[in-house]
Amino acid sequence: MKKSGASQGQRASELISKRIAELGDWRGETLRRMRKLIKEADPDAVEEWKWMGTPVWSHDGIICTGESYKSVVKLTFAKGASLKDPARLFNSSLDGNTRRAIDIHEGEEVDDSAFKVLVRQAAALNSSGKSKPAKKAKS
Repeated sequence: MKKSGASQGQRASELISKRIAELGDWRGETLRRMRKLIKEADPDAVEEWKWMGTPVWSHDGIICTGESYKSVVKLTFAKGASLKDPARLFNSSLDGNTRRAIDIHEGEEVDDSAFKVLVRQAAALNSSGKSKPAKKAKS
């Protein structure tokens, strides 16, 4: 039997909180901070727990994942290649046609405002049903 979205979301939130606590170092603090920024940027974002232990934030599709490795916290935007990134936050997975990621190493800071813009853009792109931003018409 399939669980309701609300119970899945609650369970996912608990699992993400548990992951942050288990990390217990700069990675946990970084993931906690980025989670807070995602929620501030898009209060309607849904937390999910996928692929055997990956925090995911969605709004009409995946906004981004939050993975933690030994030396990096990686936030991978599912449709990042379609987002405008004037602050150049994306610094990983730059070669593909779809995803883009932000790798955060110990001691590094991410521009809160620029990050929130990316989250809002990703949610808006998902909601629009488009995979690429509209091209400007030639005059």
